[in-house]
Amino acid sequence: MDWQRRARELERLYTVGVALSVEQNKDRLVEMILLEAKDLCRADGGTLYLAVDDGRGHEATHLRFAILRNDTLKIAKGGTTKEPIDLEPVPLFNAAGEANHKNVASYCATTKMPVNVADAYHEPGFDFSGTKAFDERTGYRSHSFLTIPMLNNEHRVIGVLQLINARDEGGCVVEFDAVQQEIVEALASQAAVALDNQQLLASQKELLESFIKLIANAIDAKSPYTGGHCTRVPIITEMLAKAACDAGDGPLSDFKLDDDGWYELRIAAWLHDCGKVVTPIHVMDKATKLEVIHDRIHDVRARFEIARRDIEIARLKLAPGSDAQHTNLTNELAQLDADLKFLEVANIGGEFLPPDKQARIRDIGRRQIVIGGLVQPLLSPEETEHLCISRGTLSEEERLIINGHMVQTIVMLEALPFPRNLRRVPEYAGGHHEKMDGTGYPKGIWGGDMSIVARMMAVADVFEALTAQDRPYKKAKTLSETMKIMAFMKKDNHLDPVLFDFFITSGVYRKYAEQYLPPELIDVVDEAALLAMQPKPHTLPPEAERLVRKEGFLPQYQKLAR
Repeated sequence: MDWQRRARELERLYTVGVALSVEQNKDRLVEMILLEAKDLCRADGGTLYLAVDDGRGHEATHLRFAILRNDTLKIAKGGTTKEPIDLEPVPLFNAAGEANHKNVASYCATTKMPVNVADAYHEPGFDFSGTKAFDERTGYRSHSFLTIPMLNNEHRVIGVLQLINARDEGGCVVEFDAVQQEIVEALASQAAVALDNQQLLASQKELLESFIKLIANAIDAKSPYTGGHCTRVPIITEMLAKAACDAGDGPLSDFKLDDDGWYELRIAAWLHDCGKVVTPIHVMDKATKLEVIHDRIHDVRARFEIARRDIEIARLKLAPGSDAQHTNLTNELAQLDADLKFLEVANIGGEFLPPDKQARIRDIGRRQIVIGGLVQPLLSPEETEHLCISRGTLSEEERLIINGHMVQTIVMLEALPFPRNLRRVPEYAGGHHEKMDGTGYPKGIWGGDMSIVARMMAVADVFEALTAQDRPYKKAKTLSETMKIMAFMKKDNHLDPVLFDFFITSGVYRKYAEQYLPPELIDVVDEAALLAMQPKPHTLPPEAERLVRKEGFLPQYQKLAR
């Protein structure tokens, strides 16, 4: 009876609607829509087209084949099959901008009206020449067509659902009846909402990811000396995570990421240095010890020139026969030149400035000159202290400012209302300067209290920093130098020993090097020696102290969080 048939179809429609609402995979979704529609009408074949716009949010311009099925011809393309559909998209408008009403699918999309064709060979309203040519090539016979527009709640075309050759219970091809059309229209309506929601979610994800990359690229562009860092760290992190996911055995064999997990990792990796947006450029780009807005070595040179002038004037004023005094002043000039050259070298910074050279800087700084009638030291106290920096170019205060970018990163990210699937982004992004023994910053978290992804990012950040070729204060390390330094960081409980060893054994470090480093930096690495190095024993503090560290910042960084 008709009412029994209708009840079964409505029940089936309800079940399908629930399934459509929870399906998150686009390929499975379009496949489910077409297969359920085929099954409801016992159709021999069908196609689902998706509307394609011009990329600027305007109305759709084409219909793209998303999935194609035909039972008789055993054709299954698109959807989860991953078999490409080698058919051109169907244009919705001609060159003059007029709606394409020749093709039944484009007519359905542009008019937003269903089309039910009893027999394509006797339908004068549409051009079925392509269908007939297909039949001639394959020996198939296309009879009935049911084409339904898929409209969202804004009455915008999401796609077109087309079924071909309905069959009765005996398997004979018949036309699609009114009940079948009604039920497929209902299915198409539900499917359009499900597809639209999924496309909106995908668009929002793409927008968020693009916006985040925009921020990361802006930070890299802010400093020519760290350009590319925010781009390269995600690459290394993803390579390491992918290798861990593929590991069939070993300590990382249980590490897995689903689609949401990968998305969360990517977002965190791109945002890992977002706090640098507030770091003063003259500190972030500090190439020499005396550099602020400009390099103050030029001011020092000017003072030396004044000291030189005074000595030369004194030498000119000497009375005839004052040879000893003349010699002393000449030696004083030579010493002055030597001291300036020494300061210029010290200003550049390096791996280590020994105490005797720091003492010489202080002696030079105490020398007095007269400027504008006022007696003053050759170097100001601040200049003296900056020139005495033992490693690199940053003072302790400036290093705190640089390190403070991690405080800002965490503060900024924790202030964002991340959805559930991105809730770990602040922890992932905020932990790459923490260390396994709790001596890192800005929280001093012990490595075992951090997620695996956060520890992966620490490995990636160090590796990129050591091999980077765009830093003002150092040359890029070769691969062997980089891995040796990182091995000692493993030994000193700075890097996760399991992840660093896996970084080696998986070959990720070399794979990255071969793709992104110049040949002169790629040399032989003694992997066995690096793997043989073992971390020093260290004791974890009580759990209460570890929890306190996780919740707040170290005292020296707390003021930066306000």
